[in-house]
Amino acid sequence: MFDEEFSEIAKSIKASEIRELLKVVQNPEIISLAGGLPSPDAFPVEVIREIVDDLMEKEGPKVLQYGSTDGVNSFRDVIVERATNKFGFSNIHRENVLILAGSQQGLYLAAKIFVNRKDIVIVEAPTYVGVLTAFQSYFPTFVDIEMDKDGMNTHLLESKLKELKKEGKKPKLIYTIPTFQNPAGVTMNLERRKHLLELAEEYNTLILEDGPYEELRYSGKDVPRIKSLDKNERVMYLGTFSKILSPGIRIAFMIAHEDIIQKAILAKQGVDLCTNTLSQYIAQEYIRRGYLDRQIPKIIKLYKEKRDTMLDSLEDYFPEGVDWTKPDGGMFLWVTLPKHVDAEKLFPKAIEHKVAYVVGSAFYPKRDHKNTMRLNFTYPSNEMIKEGIKRLASVIKEAL
Repeated sequence: MFDEEFSEIAKSIKASEIRELLKVVQNPEIISLAGGLPSPDAFPVEVIREIVDDLMEKEGPKVLQYGSTDGVNSFRDVIVERATNKFGFSNIHRENVLILAGSQQGLYLAAKIFVNRKDIVIVEAPTYVGVLTAFQSYFPTFVDIEMDKDGMNTHLLESKLKELKKEGKKPKLIYTIPTFQNPAGVTMNLERRKHLLELAEEYNTLILEDGPYEELRYSGKDVPRIKSLDKNERVMYLGTFSKILSPGIRIAFMIAHEDIIQKAILAKQGVDLCTNTLSQYIAQEYIRRGYLDRQIPKIIKLYKEKRDTMLDSLEDYFPEGVDWTKPDGGMFLWVTLPKHVDAEKLFPKAIEHKVAYVVGSAFYPKRDHKNTMRLNFTYPSNEMIKEGIKRLASVIKEAL
């Protein structure tokens, strides 16, 4: 119905595979290792209640009013201070910051202001499903670059850029989650980050750096954000409070050159006018009062135990011939099955065994690599992780 009336963009829109999957796993008997949800135990409910009560008492009308599209100025200043002191960013100011209704909005705005039909967008292989969803309405040509344990292989990227240049083509931008990547869980090393910046300079393209998990490190040493190495403002950086405060308040930010921010503001005006004002003040006070810096170590302790439980369970139960990543942080790990095993065809059998995962092919523009899957360890309890991996192992063994 209405097929003739729907726009070309509407006809191109496809449901997010993960969003649809979450409907399937509503059955409480199913152990879901699928969704990318933070643990409810990580939510600072009492602290948020305290902050909201204070805001209502002291500044109620102001925090309940419309705000400016670019964000609450005092909150933007807090972001500048945190990005400078914690992230190592230099020479950024309020004008370089746009407050977003979640990082997903940042992806959508980046697509809206940069991508024309058939423009080349380079992504990691596998890549975050949300970037495919956000960009698909603008009909780009996705070019995916394989990863290994050290993130995107920038030597393969360089070869692809040379090939494209010979064909007279230039990528519009390169999208990366360099730290604890979703879905693979791997981290790009420093050498490759520097190489990526060099390639962006040489081939005159932009980098969209997505950093939702960077503060959730459980082992290993921190690697500088690509934006902190950026001397020529090639990098647009997306940060979020969904993983370290609450996804429900829908607060994130973009840090970029002022000209990019201005275009993104204009695009955002046609989307939602402004980001939730109350949520901005909640996040601002949560940072100002020192709660965030005290809460992050607690979240890390919680998630490290869950990660270790999943890695131990994989060692205990998974059969030979199955490989998986060993993330130093974040929320996910990536499983690679033998070539002949199709994770999509395996999924109904997994549901019968009351366990769920995300099929790996959903993270590839061409829907290939069907022998892969993503597992989440932050949401289920340790007991559910053990039992879920045990159930999944039995399903995989039957398919071998």
